[in-house]
Amino acid sequence: MRKIDLNNFQVATSETARDINSRIMLNLVRKHQPISRADLMRHSGLQRSTVSVITEQLIAERWLREGEVGQLPRGRRPTFLHLNEDRAGIFGINVRPFTTNMVLANLEGRFLEQESMVTPSSPDEFVKQIAERIQSFMKERPQMAYEGIGVSLPGRVDLSSQKFIFAPNLKWHEEDLKERLERATGLPVDLENEANACALSEFWFGRHSDSVSNLIAVAVSEGIGVGMILNGQIVRGPSGLAGEFGHVSINENGPKCGCGNRGCWEVFASNSAGVRYYTEAKLSKRNGKNHHDKTNVSFEDVLQLAEQGDLQALDALDRMAHYLGRGISMLVTGLAPDVIVVVGEVTRAWDRIGPIITDVVKQRSFTHPTTRIIASGPAPQPRLRGIIALVLQKHFSAPTIA
Repeated sequence: MRKIDLNNFQVATSETARDINSRIMLNLVRKHQPISRADLMRHSGLQRSTVSVITEQLIAERWLREGEVGQLPRGRRPTFLHLNEDRAGIFGINVRPFTTNMVLANLEGRFLEQESMVTPSSPDEFVKQIAERIQSFMKERPQMAYEGIGVSLPGRVDLSSQKFIFAPNLKWHEEDLKERLERATGLPVDLENEANACALSEFWFGRHSDSVSNLIAVAVSEGIGVGMILNGQIVRGPSGLAGEFGHVSINENGPKCGCGNRGCWEVFASNSAGVRYYTEAKLSKRNGKNHHDKTNVSFEDVLQLAEQGDLQALDALDRMAHYLGRGISMLVTGLAPDVIVVVGEVTRAWDRIGPIITDVVKQRSFTHPTTRIIASGPAPQPRLRGIIALVLQKHFSAPTIA
C-alpha cells in the first residue's frame, strides 16, 4: 500500500486516463514490436476505438511509426507499429574520478555517438567541455529533437536543491551542476547517483521477468554505491542520500575512508581495495628483493594479471569477493530483494568471485534468502544506459497520481 501524501499530490483529471493508457501503449509497443493495433487491443483490454485514437495521436506526436503490412488469410491486412527510435536524442554522461564518458542515444537506448575525456579537476571546466561537445553533436544531427541530458555521478544529489553534494572520490565540492548545464546547453538536465543509474539500467534493459519489482544494484568502482528499486520504485530517501551502504563501517579499526569514516565497506571491497591488496602482497613478497617489480598498478592491471594466473592478483580478487559478500549479506538480510546485480569491472572475474560472494552470503544470512546474486548483463556501460532510462522514464513509467 502506498499512502497518499496530502502535502504533495496530483488529482486525476479528464486527461489522466488517456495519459495512463498512452504510456501503456508505448510500453506494449516497446516490448512486443512490431505489433498490430489488434494485438495492442488484445494485450491491453482496451476497446478498438480507444486503441485507434491513442495510436494515431502517438503517431502524430512521432512516438510511434508505422512499418510493414502483415499477411492474413482474410480480412484487413494489419499495419505493424514500432517505436520511432529516432524521434528523440538523449545525451548520457557518466562521470568517474578519472574518466568521463558521453553518449548520444536514441529512444530505444541505442548509442549513436560516443566520446571519452579525462574528467576535469574543476566543475567549471567540466561544464565548459561538456557543453562544447553537446553542441557539436547537435550540429551534426540537426534533424533530431533532443529530449535532455542525464548525468551519472559518483556521489549523491540533494533532491530539494538538485545540488551535487556528496562525492568523496571525485573531490568536487557542493555544486549546482543541473542549473549550470541547463544554462550552457539549453536542454533539461537530470542528475543521478551512479548506483541508481545502474539499478535503472537493469530494471529497464536487463533480462529479468516482469515479476521482478525489487532489485538492488551494487556498483563496484573506485568506491561502492548501492541503487535500490523496491516495489518498482527507485528509493532515494527524503534528501536523496539513501543507499550509501558503501560508507557503512564494517570495521571501526579499518583504514580511513575518503568520507572521513574508518573501515567503510568500500575501503575493503572496491577496486581501490583490490589494488591495495595486490600492492601490499607484492611489497611483502619483495622483502628486500626484486626491486624492479611493478607495484604502481591500476585495477585493470590486477584483472589482467589475474587472468594470466598471477597468484597475488588472484588473492586480491578473492579478498575483494569476501568483503563484497559481507556487504551483500547485509542487503540480503535487511531488504530481501528478488535480485542483487553486481556491476563493475570486477565482474570480468565472476566465475571466480561469484561463488565466493554466494558462499559468504549463505554463511552470514540466517533468513534462508531466495535472492539471486548475479553479475550485470552483457549490455555495455550500464551507468550510461541507466541515465538514458532516467530521462526516458518520464514518458514510459507509471504517472504519479494521488
